[in-house]
Amino acid sequence: MIIVLLGPPGAGKGTQGEHLSEELAIPKIATGDVLRAAVREGTPLGLAAKAAMERGDLVPDDVILGIMKEALASPSAARGAILDGVIRTTPQAEGLARVLAELGRTLDAVLVVDVPDEAIVERLSARTVCDVCQRPFTGRAPGERCDADDHELQGTLVRRKDDEPDAIRNRLAVYQRQTAPVIDWYRTHGAALKFVDGMGTQDEVLTRIRTTLGL
Repeated sequence: MIIVLLGPPGAGKGTQGEHLSEELAIPKIATGDVLRAAVREGTPLGLAAKAAMERGDLVPDDVILGIMKEALASPSAARGAILDGVIRTTPQAEGLARVLAELGRTLDAVLVVDVPDEAIVERLSARTVCDVCQRPFTGRAPGERCDADDHELQGTLVRRKDDEPDAIRNRLAVYQRQTAPVIDWYRTHGAALKFVDGMGTQDEVLTRIRTTLGL
């Protein structure tokens, strides 16, 4: 099963994608994780991605789709994948359709997680992330130590520049301008669009997603 996750930044797509990945036993492919790894390594791709992400802008389509084709062709994605943050523009949706056709794969569902803009600003401006594993935390201050146990080097919590309120609002404006039209594209191309209310606890949202996907 291949599922595309859509929704504004901070809607909880990453968290819910992890739950779905575990439940369906398929990988969650999050372009943001791959790009942030490149940023940490200081590669040319990482430097270009860093500049775009700090402005709250989108990473170029050819980078996104190149990573996506390689990931979907890997043995780990043979049974499917959860695509988180991969499709952000109509050209990317068109590109993914071409990639899937080339790989002989089909898209099973497009899951849209809806959260109001002001709730997004409140969520993200209160978020910090580990500078080692990039795990997000809410209600934890910059400078605290990461208590995750899945990496050897203990990280420090930091606030990403694109999680400052002005950058968040810019990201939301970019989403409305460039990503929201993707929903119409999928609708006109016959995709199985599924809408879920992203407000509430993680368990509440996950229950809605299970119901919506018929799991």
